[in-house]
Amino acid sequence: MADPAEHREEEEAAAAGEEEDTGAQIAPIVKLEEVAITTGEEDEDVLLDMKAKLYRFDKDGGQWKERGTGAVKLLKHKETAKVRLVMRQAKTLKICANHLVVATTKMQEHAGSDKSCVWHALDFADCELKEEMFAIRFGSVENCKKFKDLVDEIAEQQGKNEEKESEEVSSAAELVEKLTVAEVKKEEQTEKVETPAVDDKKDAEK
Repeated sequence: MADPAEHREEEEAAAAGEEEDTGAQIAPIVKLEEVAITTGEEDEDVLLDMKAKLYRFDKDGGQWKERGTGAVKLLKHKETAKVRLVMRQAKTLKICANHLVVATTKMQEHAGSDKSCVWHALDFADCELKEEMFAIRFGSVENCKKFKDLVDEIAEQQGKNEEKESEEVSSAAELVEKLTVAEVKKEEQTEKVETPAVDDKKDAEK
């Protein structure tokens, strides 16, 4: 009859043989290449980044509907200096708000909560421009005030930039108009000088 201890040693040795590393290398069936992921925010500076919960007003249903919870950002473009508001859902990173902060953007305090504010915007989150009414709720009154004050400041600055651009366009238009008038007068004077010379030539031929 076989010794149980000896039989147990043989089983352990067999198991050890099965787990022994043979040193063989198995090449992967599919080689995955590294892919650079872009967010569209590479050319923008972050002015604000806060956690919040966003709502949009459903006109058909006449009620507020949750749009998502995540980070709301104010991003300033490095070249154009335009600022946009972008918010993505925390887990899926789906965009739930994406619009420019313009001179007409007005933040209003929410009547029911001092941690929330409301505004209208032409939003592009769904890949088409739509007039939306948003409400956003922060974790504290301080964060809400900081967000509101910064948006109001940006909107005011955008208004000044638009006025400056309008003045520059008007000045350029006036300059073009003056140059055009000056060219017309010059052409008229040239015609007056040339006309008598032609008449004198005709008299000489007679």
